[in-house]
Amino acid sequence: MPASLDGKRILILATHGFEQSELEVPRDKLKAAGAEVHVVSPEAGEIKGWDQKDWGRPVKVDKTLGSVTEADYDAIVLPGGQINPDILRVNTDALALIKAFFAAGKTVAAICHAPWLLIETGIAKGRKMTSYKSIKTDVVNAGAQFEDAPVVTDNGVITSRNPGDLDAFCAKIVEEVREGRHQRQAA
Repeated sequence: MPASLDGKRILILATHGFEQSELEVPRDKLKAAGAEVHVVSPEAGEIKGWDQKDWGRPVKVDKTLGSVTEADYDAIVLPGGQINPDILRVNTDALALIKAFFAAGKTVAAICHAPWLLIETGIAKGRKMTSYKSIKTDVVNAGAQFEDAPVVTDNGVITSRNPGDLDAFCAKIVEEVREGRHQRQAA
């Protein structure tokens, strides 16, 4: 991936139980592409990942949720795992931040179970999306048009299915951030 995100700032929103690769791979690839990337969480210090079948490695939190705004960033990335998005979808500050990125026309990227956050914010309705197979019914019931593909993009909203899709997911984030703001209807 070429260093094409110089001067861009990307926020990765996560809490305990994020799927290890779905936070670390985008973080590392987006940094390698030249972006400044911050891991943001409701908790300060470190958050612990979930690595396929058991607890994984901790990741340093750069900033707490209460200390950031959409205005400081060009995109938001939402890693999956079952635990992480389930905790965040009842956090009103997390949902407000995701909605703010969407309303500003900025890139919103969600992988695996993280489309639950797009459902909770109303962003899923009327949008082409994919997700982890176990939440396909949730995506469809939220009014989205489900597509079983490695990456689905609908006007700057990017979704992917699982860790096997990370290369396509990261490449699409770079492309969409480079395109800039997207004109779309509010959720």
